[in-house]
Amino acid sequence: MEEDAGLFPSKELMGSTVEDEADQLEDPEFEVKCGPLGLENAATPVHSCPGEERGSDAKRVKAPTAARDRVWASQLRRSLDLLARVHEENDLFLQKSRGELCACRHRMDLLSKQQANVAAEVARERESSNMAAVGRLQAASRRLQLELEGERNLQWSIAAELQQSESAMWHLEIKKGQLENIWKSNHEEAEARDQCLQVHAAQQLHREEEASGKAERNQRLRIRKSMRTQRELGLRHQKLVEDAQKNHRVAVKFLKASLGRVREREQKAELESREHLQQRMAAVLALKNSITANREMLRKFQAWDRARAEQTEQQAQTEQQEVLAQGQDAFKHLVHQRRRQELEAQRRAFEEEQKLRKQEIVSRILKEEAQERSHRKRQRPPAKAAALRTLRDRTWSYISTFCEGKASPTAAGHSLDSKAAIDPMSLLLFKVSSESMQMAPGTTSPEEETLAKPEIPGLWSEDLGQSQGPKEDVDRKPVGGTKMDKDILARRLEQLRSRVVHKQVASGREFKGRPFNSKPECVHFKAAPGASHKDFDVGKVYKKKITLINATYTLNYCKLVGVEQHLQDFIRVDFDPPGPLSAGMSCEVLVTFKPMINRDLEGHISFLAQTGGFSVPLKCSTKKCSLSLDKKLISFGSYVVGETASRTITLTNTGGLGTGFQILPASESSKPGEPQSVLKLSSLFTYEDRNLYERPMAGGVSESMLEASTSSPPDTQSQKESLPSELEGAPTASGVMATPIEAQAEITLGEVTEGDIGPFSSVRVPVVFTPTVPGEVHADFQVVFKNPQCHTLYFRATGVAVDVPVWVPKPNVDLKICMYDRLYQDSVLVHTRSKVSQRLRFEVCKELRGHLELLPEMGYIQAQASCSVQLKFLPRQSLPEDAGKYFDKDSHVLEAPMTIWVANQTKPVGFTVHAIVTTSDLELRPSMVDFGHCTVYEAIRTSISLCNHSLLPQEFGFVGLPKFIDIQPNDGFGTILPLETLQLDVLFQPTKAKEYSFQLVCKSEINRCFKLSCRAVGVQPPLELSHYQIKFAATALYDTSVASLYVTNSHLTTSSLPRVVGSGDLCPVGPTSFEFLLPPDAPITISPSVGTVLPGKRCLVRVAFQPTLPHQLVIQEALETVDRETQSTPLQKDVATQRKDVRAQDWPGQAPAHQKQELEVRDDEYQAARATVARTFQGRFDKFVVPCVVASGDVRDRNGLEPLSFSPHNTLYLELWCPAVAPAVVVTSDKGKTVINFGDIAVGHCSIKKVSLQNTCPEDLALDFSVLSPRGPFFLVNTPSKLLAGKTRVLVLSFSPQESVLSQEMLEIITKRGTLTLTLVGTGVASVITCSLDSNILDMGYVLARESVSTGFKLQNDSSLPIKFSVQLHSLSSSRASDRQELPQFLISQPRRTDIVGTQNLSGQSVFSVVPVTGILDPGKAQDFTVTFSPDHESLYFSDRLQVVLFEKKVSHEIQLKGAAREHMMFVEGGDPLDVPVESLMVIPASDPEHREEAEELKPILLTLNYVQLDADQQGPPATRELQVGCIRTTQPSPKKTVEFSLDGVTWLQHKGFSIEPARGSVDRGQTKTISVSWVPPVDFGPDQPLMVSTLLQLKGDVKENYKVIFVAHVVTGL
Repeated sequence: MEEDAGLFPSKELMGSTVEDEADQLEDPEFEVKCGPLGLENAATPVHSCPGEERGSDAKRVKAPTAARDRVWASQLRRSLDLLARVHEENDLFLQKSRGELCACRHRMDLLSKQQANVAAEVARERESSNMAAVGRLQAASRRLQLELEGERNLQWSIAAELQQSESAMWHLEIKKGQLENIWKSNHEEAEARDQCLQVHAAQQLHREEEASGKAERNQRLRIRKSMRTQRELGLRHQKLVEDAQKNHRVAVKFLKASLGRVREREQKAELESREHLQQRMAAVLALKNSITANREMLRKFQAWDRARAEQTEQQAQTEQQEVLAQGQDAFKHLVHQRRRQELEAQRRAFEEEQKLRKQEIVSRILKEEAQERSHRKRQRPPAKAAALRTLRDRTWSYISTFCEGKASPTAAGHSLDSKAAIDPMSLLLFKVSSESMQMAPGTTSPEEETLAKPEIPGLWSEDLGQSQGPKEDVDRKPVGGTKMDKDILARRLEQLRSRVVHKQVASGREFKGRPFNSKPECVHFKAAPGASHKDFDVGKVYKKKITLINATYTLNYCKLVGVEQHLQDFIRVDFDPPGPLSAGMSCEVLVTFKPMINRDLEGHISFLAQTGGFSVPLKCSTKKCSLSLDKKLISFGSYVVGETASRTITLTNTGGLGTGFQILPASESSKPGEPQSVLKLSSLFTYEDRNLYERPMAGGVSESMLEASTSSPPDTQSQKESLPSELEGAPTASGVMATPIEAQAEITLGEVTEGDIGPFSSVRVPVVFTPTVPGEVHADFQVVFKNPQCHTLYFRATGVAVDVPVWVPKPNVDLKICMYDRLYQDSVLVHTRSKVSQRLRFEVCKELRGHLELLPEMGYIQAQASCSVQLKFLPRQSLPEDAGKYFDKDSHVLEAPMTIWVANQTKPVGFTVHAIVTTSDLELRPSMVDFGHCTVYEAIRTSISLCNHSLLPQEFGFVGLPKFIDIQPNDGFGTILPLETLQLDVLFQPTKAKEYSFQLVCKSEINRCFKLSCRAVGVQPPLELSHYQIKFAATALYDTSVASLYVTNSHLTTSSLPRVVGSGDLCPVGPTSFEFLLPPDAPITISPSVGTVLPGKRCLVRVAFQPTLPHQLVIQEALETVDRETQSTPLQKDVATQRKDVRAQDWPGQAPAHQKQELEVRDDEYQAARATVARTFQGRFDKFVVPCVVASGDVRDRNGLEPLSFSPHNTLYLELWCPAVAPAVVVTSDKGKTVINFGDIAVGHCSIKKVSLQNTCPEDLALDFSVLSPRGPFFLVNTPSKLLAGKTRVLVLSFSPQESVLSQEMLEIITKRGTLTLTLVGTGVASVITCSLDSNILDMGYVLARESVSTGFKLQNDSSLPIKFSVQLHSLSSSRASDRQELPQFLISQPRRTDIVGTQNLSGQSVFSVVPVTGILDPGKAQDFTVTFSPDHESLYFSDRLQVVLFEKKVSHEIQLKGAAREHMMFVEGGDPLDVPVESLMVIPASDPEHREEAEELKPILLTLNYVQLDADQQGPPATRELQVGCIRTTQPSPKKTVEFSLDGVTWLQHKGFSIEPARGSVDRGQTKTISVSWVPPVDFGPDQPLMVSTLLQLKGDVKENYKVIFVAHVVTGL
């Protein structure tokens, strides 16, 4: 204590305090925190004078003085605290010292008593002469004396220390007394500062409350603004939704129209494809017929050839007979005839060759012309391109000419011989082509065949015509022709090739323009009103002539080029070139038109002049209907209501085709002779006009008006023209417009509404206007036609109807929704345009006179003024019966017509009153509420329905409620919407045990009352709970929250117990039992759940809440996780199939049995799935109501399993609020598993596991850890104190088993948000390795120097862990160098150590080596080791130690390695050691000649034989010793294969009592032989002196060695 007191002298205490305080003052945080305190201290300084506070100097000195005062006060407080601590420590030391002193004195008393007792016993034993006991007692007395002296010394030391401590305590008391006054003043100052701080805190709290109130008001204002904004957004959204729905309806209409057009287009395409297919089939059939005809024709030709050959042969025979008959030489005549035939054949061949050459020339020319033509077509626009007359035209003209008999005389005058000489193939081709042209389907004349189509497309193409067309032209002329013809042909071909257009210049002016003018300018084939042929008939031929006039300055030529390709089948142009034409001269062209199809055709007839080409337009128009109206708008002007006006509109047909028509209103759609159809909107409007009907059109154009039908889509231009006229009648701000139905009723058509209109005629249709309602009226009409090619025509009729002078601007008075028996008023405004005053009388229909009233009933209205009438509506309950037809009972709509009679006016003015009359009834369901039995400690809630049968919202409220009734929400007040049913909760909590019967009154805003009858029974149970509702804090998953409550039996006397309702029995006083009935699968534990409470006692009940995840949810997550893993691994297909089958099953109930078994086997999957679901857990709130049944009696007194009789009326209810949240700290490593399994760890080793913890809550958490077992194998390496929000910390755990057992501990990580429990599991496994060696010594035997020998052993791992091993030699260890510094063993007097490492190689290499050095032993496996002994010199003391180290720590086995080396192949072992196992530092090589003799000296061998003689009369067993003579196996070549040995003087030794067997012999390589030596003392042997004799042992091998064997014999008489 003196040392402790001396360590803290007062000066040092004060100094250290000042230094510490100075350090604190330097800290900025300290300055900030102590600022207010310093100011308060400065206000009342200890060492300052009152006068200094007023001066300016005091202000400057104030701050340093206050700082010194604060430092001094802090030093004082620290000194006092230090003194208090030292005083307390000294006090404890004094008490301890006094206790030790008392114990020491007690022990001294005991020792004194024991010493006295020992002295008495010594005296008694001396008297009894028991010296052994006396000696023992004296020794005990001496021991007691020593202990007594030790206790006295200890007493003196303790007394000295106690005295010093008391003196130190006196000093501390003195010091404390000195500082006590200062401490009191300091304490008073601290209290004053605390009071100031409290005042300051109160002010700050007041300011903060004001600020919070202001913030709350601002928050409420923002909430109101946000609610208002939300309402506006809701209205805007509703409007957008309505607009979207409206647009959707319009879009649906357009979609239907578009789909209709698509279907029509598809049907049309299908019809076209069918027609094309039929045409192809017809062409194929025609081709087949043509082929058949050609085959028949070929057979005919062949028959003709055969007949001609037979005829020729007969003619030749006839001529031969005639020649023979005339007497001429028939052979000569035959030869001449054959020569003529050969010449004729040569002539025909020459002609054919000439024809072929001409054909080639013409084909080349035609090809060049075609190329030139195509080149010109590319250069010139297609409209002005002029084409030559095609070969097809020339072919058809030739055929028609030939058929009409206009063939050339040359062709007609061919003889039969020339015809017979024509090539049959050319004739066949000609006939086949003629037949194919005549066999066109539907043709009867050559003219009709001109428009026939080819059987195969491309058969009549231009390329085919080039190869066949020129043949007829060539045949018309003689072969070769004249020279002039050849020159003309050459020039013509040159002109055709050059295509040069000559410029015409006259009088210095070049002609530019059209070279020929045509009359008419356009050739138009059409029907005319005065023509004889009013209509065209398909198949007839029509001709027209045109005149071409030369419009150039000089001569010009004209050539016909042809018509366009699409007109060639219908138009034929006949033109005979007139040659050169002078200026103004003309020529005629005949154009023939044969219509084959009913379609308009347009084109040009192309000509070529010398100055260029020109063309004449050509049109072929079919008969059509050209319909039009003379006007599109009929304006009737202004008419008074009741008058009638009529107008006419003319329908004109300027076409040559008549049709039927029908005039309909625009709201209807009809077709003459066909059912009505709906016209699609898309056919009536174009894309540009869609915005017209997308705009809202209030009463302007109805849907029926837009859905007008027609057989064909109308023209877009006519639609655009008609739509603006249709929309002219849109309502404006200045006029009143009638609806389309009313307008059609006022503007109607006359008698002519349908009929037929002929070609070039017109029809007049009357339109009648009969106004009935004042205002502007318009009506739209449409004219539809039977001809589908005629578009629908539209026109509009408008008119203005002028009304009577008096009118009502609002003809419909809408009173909205009204209730029965409530008064509603409105005013009706009446206007007049008359210039005189009028008398008015207001009349109500008689059915409604008891409910409606117009005041005044009569009045006057001034000129051009207005007056108002008061309308009062008080609907009675009898309104539905009184109103009759004016009231709809289903919709509750009232439409009451009112009449205003005007004097001097026959037509009254009427208006209508509209109202929806509804009831004001509220209905409560059910009509009777029975709460049943309820204890006074609880409340019963039931739901009632409040239904509003009215179409208006009503405010309601339950008034006059008793104290034991509560209605929620809003305490029974609120607003109920129209036709809405509200659910209200009625809570009944009795205050006494009695029967209750009462009524609940609900009042509406119009003071109507609706009552609800209720009844209940109040019960007071014998037990009560201290808490009937427990609200657990938010508990993390798998954490536990515990709450406590008491079950109290407060009934001590019978008078305090109420009677049970329904019986006269009283609740007995005595033990009362209870039982809590938990709901199934609830995470709630109540302990005890069953118990008995004595009167006046209470029982503590603990309720624990531990939220868990649903088992089915965790199983499903586990299976999904495994399924994803198996799908990502294609090798595990079978497992994936099984998982999918399992997951395909439903999970509403419990999982199937095989799923549970699978998850039980794979518990790691279940843990990982549970962690995954826990991380994504969003929280859950459960509310449980646990009934507690009560029964009289003790549960321990029941007989067997007989239950107690629990009363259902006395049942108590405990309500538990159980919020479950996600854990604040979760494990993120190892898939979130909370079971940390270290696995199997070898005993004595350590395994480290790292666990990652993540803070999932938004605030930082302080971590605390439960204490692990100090003697257990688990250890927490690091203990983080804080876990930041959203961050992750790593927790390091270690497992170091000390025994082979399964270990398990629970580590709890405690935070303020919950507790996370980690389960630590590990198994310690002992490393068991067995060695194949029987002992720990491995002797390598003898080896020749510089040779080696190897041997092996095995190590087997018998444990369940793989073991890492390493093999170490002590000669290679780091401690080998220090061991060699010590003295050898033979120089040490006492054996302090054992030499492990013996002689080593001189080269520095280890004499022993082992492989392998390191490795791993698998469980149950063995490892072979090979030890190699490689000495480099001769020695008998090679040794080393081999250690097997496991896991680099534990030494499993130590094996002593030994070996000997010799320079020669023989050795002798046995006998007593005569030298030390340490070699000399000097090495003498065996090959040194100087030491050869020394090496050949005798080597001593000492054998000591001890003969044991136990009995002098009986001879004992002989003493025996053995010597081993061996031959070393070597790989070196040696002349000697064996070693021979022999002993000299065996006979002499036998006389001395020695027996040697064998005395001589030989030893093979690698073998040893034993020489046994036994000795029995001879008869004359004296046992006092040992016997010593010697003999010579010779060994002969590769060298000769001599050994001197010394026998020393002893006789031993006893052990």
